[in-house]
Amino acid sequence: MSDRNPSPTNRQLLIILGIFTAIIVIMISFVSMLVDWAITQIPISWEQKLGALIVPVYEQKAKDSPQQEILNNLLDSLESKLDNKLSEKRDYRVIYIPEKNVNAFAIPGDVIGIFEGLVKEVKSENELMMILGHELGHFANRDHLRSLGKTLAIRVAIASIFGDNSTLANSVGVIIETISNTRYSQSQEYQADEFGLMLLNETYGHVTGATDFFKNFKEQEKLSWDFFSSHPAGEKRVKRLEKLIKQKQYKLGEYSDLEPNLKLSDQEIFRN
Repeated sequence: MSDRNPSPTNRQLLIILGIFTAIIVIMISFVSMLVDWAITQIPISWEQKLGALIVPVYEQKAKDSPQQEILNNLLDSLESKLDNKLSEKRDYRVIYIPEKNVNAFAIPGDVIGIFEGLVKEVKSENELMMILGHELGHFANRDHLRSLGKTLAIRVAIASIFGDNSTLANSVGVIIETISNTRYSQSQEYQADEFGLMLLNETYGHVTGATDFFKNFKEQEKLSWDFFSSHPAGEKRVKRLEKLIKQKQYKLGEYSDLEPNLKLSDQEIFRN
């Protein structure tokens, strides 16, 4: 008679896997709640120090240009409407990246990254300002840090369990990848929309253009997978914005034209 223990049955294996999976799920839930609390405690100065490590990676893709200057002037207009508490110790700015991606995203360190591809798609200044205001909403709610913190914490926890140190060794690379592929929850997106809508109204005295980019979702979806993979949109979101406009009794007004140079390439600008 063999001293060996009998091999586990399929049922035993399923039980073991179930227990292991449950532990992982509980751990991830705990980490997520811990990050939510920790984000509220992180000083802005710490976020800016993190940004000092990350932002240069995006700056390498960009360069000083008339478009970047125009975008920063528009952002300054929105920033002037922020509550003092939200703008205190911050100096928001835009990095304009001359690539065809249709996307915009919040980067730790008070920076909004916006691609040429997105700027080429907007039809009015109001539409563009809504997008910038939306990103400022993510800063106000610290959504960008929550998403980054949860992703990193979960990766580190899983790496610790399986003994994979590559995640820790390449932490900056992981952060860049996480920012570029950030996906916000529906609740976070709605709150950022509401924030952007408020800033749009404060800036123009009306909210014309607030839903334009999202109304074009079916057409844009083919062109802007990057944006809509990280900024869920659709008819439901547009309807919610329209409902919010009625609830807040926001007015509609005239469109403001985009600066002509904003949609030109550098070569076209210098040729003119």
